[in-house]
Amino acid sequence: MEQNQGQDRIQILTTLDQNYLPRLQVLLTSLSINQPAEKPDIWLLHSRIPEEALIPVTELCSRYGFGFFPVQIDGTSFQDAPVSRQYPKEMYYRLLAAQFLPRDLHRIIYLDPDILVINPLRPLWDMDMKGNLFAAASHTGMTELANNINQFRLETDHDYYNSGVLLMDLDVARNEIDAEEIFHYVRKHGKELLLPDQDVLNALYGRKTTDLDDVIWNYDTRNYNTYLLRSAGACDMDWVMQNTAVLHFCGRSKPWQKGYIHRFGILYKHYMELTRRFSGISCAGRDRSFR
Repeated sequence: MEQNQGQDRIQILTTLDQNYLPRLQVLLTSLSINQPAEKPDIWLLHSRIPEEALIPVTELCSRYGFGFFPVQIDGTSFQDAPVSRQYPKEMYYRLLAAQFLPRDLHRIIYLDPDILVINPLRPLWDMDMKGNLFAAASHTGMTELANNINQFRLETDHDYYNSGVLLMDLDVARNEIDAEEIFHYVRKHGKELLLPDQDVLNALYGRKTTDLDDVIWNYDTRNYNTYLLRSAGACDMDWVMQNTAVLHFCGRSKPWQKGYIHRFGILYKHYMELTRRFSGISCAGRDRSFR
């Protein structure tokens, strides 16, 4: 499938390993259903997913009218990077995406694979980034405690941004993001990093990030009651379904796993079932296959 070069076509980026391909398919289904007029291009940065494992994703994208462009990253690109079990080379992919994507791409929306898109992304895509590298949301919750802790440990003076949803200006990134600066920061501060790539994003590029409203663009599904209280009851379930664009299933507990207790788990399972119907593949079971 050829890439649509039109400037108006939304570009979506994700990075994942083979185990998360089923999650990507569910994300694609949510994209197709909830913004039917859009036919985005999907870019996947990966290091070692076999071509045959990508066939179900390719077929689903074809069915939805999406472009699909997997990009395998050569391991030699990270010969000088600090890499370990805690810091795999994949952690650098989203921050350095501009180096690996075609130069005729000017902006892209990065989405973690543990996401549902339930309303259109077009307003995010069209927003004015005011010359910044990224647009991102922070999950500050009802108090500033976690935010203040992150500011203290990273020596920053801005909100702590979640890296699961990022609007990225690729042209600015090509000019301003230096891989060696990132590698140097990880070498120097590696023992202090809790969420490595997210911490690096905040420490090095937080001041070049435009604020997004998390209740619209990066809704933490664990925190329904927090959002409800913070909005004085306005952001109830009806409001979320009508206004929130991105539901992000943050944390270790995931809705495709047994025992998931948070409110939006049944919605995720619904999209799993829809994906099964559209693709003819069972979405139940472990991450590494839909069967």
